[in-house]
Amino acid sequence: MLNHPTVKYRTEQAIAIVTIDRYDEARNAVNPETAQGLAQAFRAFDRDPSLSVAILTGAGGAFCAGFDLKRTATGHRGHRVENGDGPMGPTRMKLSKPVIAAVEGPAVAG
Repeated sequence: MLNHPTVKYRTEQAIAIVTIDRYDEARNAVNPETAQGLAQAFRAFDRDPSLSVAILTGAGGAFCAGFDLKRTATGHRGHRVENGDGPMGPTRMKLSKPVIAAVEGPAVAG
């Protein structure tokens, strides 16, 4: 089980459910820490042979507000997290199993 403050990871039978959980703070915008948590969650999903599919969703009725522009406004100009992951975390990953985006409410590109 992944323990991350802004990414929730749980499983139900053969399904991994990955939830961006920064709704109250930033409408689920992805900051560097959240990007790292997302990458960790999808790595955990991909290496677990008991899981067949992952669902990516957002907490609080919003999917994702894109990259956290508040971080950009303070001088942070994008980032790369561990092992060359993309700025939104798993964007450059090549997983061996499918991921479904459960989009509800606002959804903005990175």
